[in-house]
Amino acid sequence: MLTSDFDYFLPKELIAQSPLEPRDQARLLIMDKKRGTLCHRLFKDILDYLSPKDVVVLNNTKVLASRLLGHRRDTGGKVEVFALRNINGNEWEAQVKSSGKIQTGEIIDFGLAGSAQYVKKLSNGLSIVILSSERVFQEHGLMPLPPYIKKDLKRPNRYQTVYAKHLGSAAAPTAGLHFTQELLEAVKNLGVTIAEVTLHVGVDTFRPVYEDNPINHEIHKEYWYLSDFAADAINTAKLRGGRVVCIGTTTVRLLEHAASVSDGLPLVSGSGMADLYILPGFSFKITDAMITNFHLPCSTLLMLVSAFSDRAHIMSAYKEAINKKYRFYSFGDAMFIH
Repeated sequence: MLTSDFDYFLPKELIAQSPLEPRDQARLLIMDKKRGTLCHRLFKDILDYLSPKDVVVLNNTKVLASRLLGHRRDTGGKVEVFALRNINGNEWEAQVKSSGKIQTGEIIDFGLAGSAQYVKKLSNGLSIVILSSERVFQEHGLMPLPPYIKKDLKRPNRYQTVYAKHLGSAAAPTAGLHFTQELLEAVKNLGVTIAEVTLHVGVDTFRPVYEDNPINHEIHKEYWYLSDFAADAINTAKLRGGRVVCIGTTTVRLLEHAASVSDGLPLVSGSGMADLYILPGFSFKITDAMITNFHLPCSTLLMLVSAFSDRAHIMSAYKEAINKKYRFYSFGDAMFIH
């Protein structure tokens, strides 16, 4: 298996630069994961593919306005700090870009909102910074949109799911961006159980795999939380012959990580740091179906969905989506793989 096995060409005009309104009018490519057969629907038609025995699992993480633009106090040079993960108190793991090499102990000013002290560079290319307070996010933080989105977002909340609750993500769990409150109510009215989990999305959402062999790629740790209610709902669905329908690859990773902690079923509630890396050949213990957006070439997320179905089926589906002018990436259309 090579990283290049997950490469494909995407015309730039198919990279969605803004979200559709209403949310549930995005297109939905339905794929039978065993046979690879496809059909084309709208996202709101997901109701036709759910059963009262199923449990739909949502990642309720909320994106932190963690992109901070400032200046080096000593030189006045521009600095961008993208806070990715809280380590302890006001200490953060971050991507730091500066005009000139920044030194240990330097102060980065964010105007009246506060400042950060640069601590050190890590072996993974990220850095450690200490913020003066979390007030800098509230007063100075910008929504950390992916680098392939070139347009400003008129409404920052459009990069949040309608069920986002717990601040801490560096990126949105984008499969969930297609749900409206009305569609969620319609799902409940079918008798489907909805369970919420939390996984704070980290830097790997944006980071391609550069190694020729994807096994050599390093996955960063992300905080996860699985409640008693969610664990019980999933265990109940499994016992009564229903499916666990994961909304997004983040939810898949959380549940499969929790399964490894629980040693399979029944799932046990818990929390911690997850670094599960899913590649083709992985044995899924929890996930029966998933909704997911279209992912970047050579990304760990494309590898994950290829593991869930079949690499050839997924690459064929992407070719079909490109031919049919689907919209790709964070603000794009979606797939339902079942």
